[in-house]
Amino acid sequence: MAQQQHQQPSTPAGTGNSIFGGPAHLQQPAGLLAQSSFSSFSTALTPASAASSNNTYIMPNSPLKHRAAMDGYRPKVTRTLGQRPACLVNASVTYCGNNQIYAFGGFDQYTDEVYNHVLRLDLVSHQWNLVDNYGDIPGVRMGHTATLYKGDKLLVFGGENEHRTYLSDLIIFDLKTAHWTQPQVTGPIPKGRARHAAVLHEDKLFIVGGITGHDNYVLDDICYLDLKTFTWSKSWRFVGRFDHSAYIWSDRVWVFGGLSEDMDKVSDLWWLDLKGNPAFESPPHIGTLDRSGLSRSAASPRPSYPSVQSTAVGSSGYAANSRTAQVNPPSFHLKTYAPQAPGAISALKFVSGPNVPSQMQGIHFHVYSSGTLLDFVTPAATITSKECSLSALDLAALRWQKLAEGREIFKPGYRWHYCTMNEDGTKAWLLGCPTDPGAIDLGANGLEEYLSDIMEIDLRRYGFLGNNMAPEPRTTRPSSRTRHVETPSKGLGDDLAKLFNQSPESGSGTDFIVTALSRDFDEEEVMGSALVHAQVDSVGDTDPDQTWLSPDTPTSPPIHVHRLILQARWPHFARLWSSQMAEFHTKKMHIPEPYSVVKAFLYYLYTDRIDPPDQNGNETTADLADVAGLLVMSNIYNIPHLRLLCVNRLSKELDVDHACIIWYCAGLSNEEWLRKRAANFCMTHWGRIVRTVGFQRLPRNALVELSQEVDSEGRVVAGEELDMMQVGFGVGGIDRGGGLGRKDSVGSGGSDQEGGRGVMESDGHEDGEEEEDGMEMS
Repeated sequence: MAQQQHQQPSTPAGTGNSIFGGPAHLQQPAGLLAQSSFSSFSTALTPASAASSNNTYIMPNSPLKHRAAMDGYRPKVTRTLGQRPACLVNASVTYCGNNQIYAFGGFDQYTDEVYNHVLRLDLVSHQWNLVDNYGDIPGVRMGHTATLYKGDKLLVFGGENEHRTYLSDLIIFDLKTAHWTQPQVTGPIPKGRARHAAVLHEDKLFIVGGITGHDNYVLDDICYLDLKTFTWSKSWRFVGRFDHSAYIWSDRVWVFGGLSEDMDKVSDLWWLDLKGNPAFESPPHIGTLDRSGLSRSAASPRPSYPSVQSTAVGSSGYAANSRTAQVNPPSFHLKTYAPQAPGAISALKFVSGPNVPSQMQGIHFHVYSSGTLLDFVTPAATITSKECSLSALDLAALRWQKLAEGREIFKPGYRWHYCTMNEDGTKAWLLGCPTDPGAIDLGANGLEEYLSDIMEIDLRRYGFLGNNMAPEPRTTRPSSRTRHVETPSKGLGDDLAKLFNQSPESGSGTDFIVTALSRDFDEEEVMGSALVHAQVDSVGDTDPDQTWLSPDTPTSPPIHVHRLILQARWPHFARLWSSQMAEFHTKKMHIPEPYSVVKAFLYYLYTDRIDPPDQNGNETTADLADVAGLLVMSNIYNIPHLRLLCVNRLSKELDVDHACIIWYCAGLSNEEWLRKRAANFCMTHWGRIVRTVGFQRLPRNALVELSQEVDSEGRVVAGEELDMMQVGFGVGGIDRGGGLGRKDSVGSGGSDQEGGRGVMESDGHEDGEEEEDGMEMS
């Protein structure tokens, strides 16, 4: 095969192919960076060599010079300064943009004093400051919610005051002016509550669950406030929870975690469909409530409060706002039998599984990003950082994945009390304090401060796109009977996609040609569509100064593109073009990568998506091997956005067939987190991995390196011992109670079932079988 490649080279001067089709002399070991040959481009161009417009320049496929390698990521803990908050419990902590976190209310764990002061943490200087605030300052409260609205307002709802009275008022804090206002609301005001969940969606503030009443009974209702008219909707029955989390995504309200009506920690996931329900889509039509005509009588079940509170100083040294009148509007109590919420209500119980985080251990913080539930299992008195984790539940696939072990995230000796996330869903912050007595800073009264330290977690390092970047669309090929209808433009990317790879004769205006490696490969020599069999020739056969493509070199069909788009969207190409000499007039370029990868890369430059169209122009789903190749190209040409799309797709869809490819490509791209995750997947499914084409086509040095990913004390587990380990893991089937079915299976066939570190296991199933994390559907 080597002789055949010399006779019909797919790269200039008979050089061998790298694993991605590039010249062998450009191939580098994983984690190392090669010097780019681009710097010699301007000197290589001469009038003689550039005289013909048919010359084709070879784009270098070496990583950029001076590009720093990425080390293993671990969030950093920082000590805050200034007026640090007291030992606040049940306060609201909200990221409000502009590198600022606001804390409001809560009570002191040691003195039981309830607060209503506003504190601000600057994330640049790490300085806490007490904020002077004005207007209709709310009364002291705890267990309330504070939701960021339109980037400059905090919507504070409900909570519990110092008299243990449950509140149902809405107060708005203007972040720019530090001014409080209480809007006049109409409609049936919901029952006062605390420790509920609030979530914003399309100018509606949804309130879910909570506790209320003298007996602290658990509410099971859902309602919303229309923020355009400040009108409350009616309340409907949904699910009884408190201390839970809520999220609205894909036209559904999702509720997870918290405590049930039986005061048990639960791992149930509930969701309510909003789409197609006029009750949720149209504004509530309720008669107005005359607040001015309502007053508390002596028989009112709620006590009256003085308009001015006495000044009290807590353990933090702060005085509660002394000019605050307690705001506690009357509310309409829910009927015993409130109507069921309109729309389908579904529930899923995660019984057990290697990747399902137990809600019974540790301190859990639940946040949401780009259609994914993140569960931070943080250290507690009963577990250490080694037993903690960061796990993710894909709400589309309903599949848990473990993103990182606790020792990779949490520094020992800290306890975390609050978690907040930015609106984009790309960063999260944990606020807490050290547990080591020698490291604890004491407040004015000699008591520890709960929010003395902060840890920033960059979720993009784990492949999260963020809420403003929707996941890649999955489109199906239209039927031949489908009548063509002109649709409005979906954006610049969709419009440009119509001109992608269209010949100039079609009127597309394309003026540049890009070719890739020939598609005429032997099937035995190709692994997937992105991983080409490595054939390294002797050093004497390579030509490191090769710049122009040999005229007789076989290439792929031409890909027609617009030079202007490449120049605007591809910084490496722009630098290449700006360094040209006056005699250079060629409009052709060859990228020594597989055709499908190059086509997907160019399509990304047009659309910001990584799913190129097929021959008929219909959008398809890119093969994972192609996405792995794109990840390498994103590293070569330093395109962070492309890298993020690739890591997101590869981490979510990691499977047996592509695990070796992903592991190898992550190493070439210096993506340590993805590389380690793929390696753990390979170790867990070793018996199947070694039988894949991807494993068999890895270079010898890569095979050795992958084998050494196992711990030095690792061993293969099989037979009866494996069965006993599976029983210990709690591997079970799915109990689909209530008749709720799913088309796609949820199990290890397409998910990351990580086992013990350094232990290679066989899952005991024949090829094609799938085992599933224990779940119950209802």
